[in-house]
Amino acid sequence: MPKIPRDISGQELAKLLSQYGYKIDWHKGSHIRLTAKCNNVEHHITIPDHDFIKIGTLNNILNDVASFIDIDKKELSKKLFN
Repeated sequence: MPKIPRDISGQELAKLLSQYGYKIDWHKGSHIRLTAKCNNVEHHITIPDHDFIKIGTLNNILNDVASFIDIDKKELSKKLFN
């Protein structure tokens, strides 16, 4: 399994998640809200707009996204960070 990066920013993560249909819905203060739609179901995630996202926060975001797009988190990490 690829290591989850410890130096990824919120903006970088938003760009990476765009390949799965996530688009920036709004950006207010230090948070970015992304929305994706699949089978007429919308999925919203809020990510911190920080220079470095904490590893626990990033792990939770990846779990949430992997669950929505119905793939294993390891596979998602591999596709995003390799």
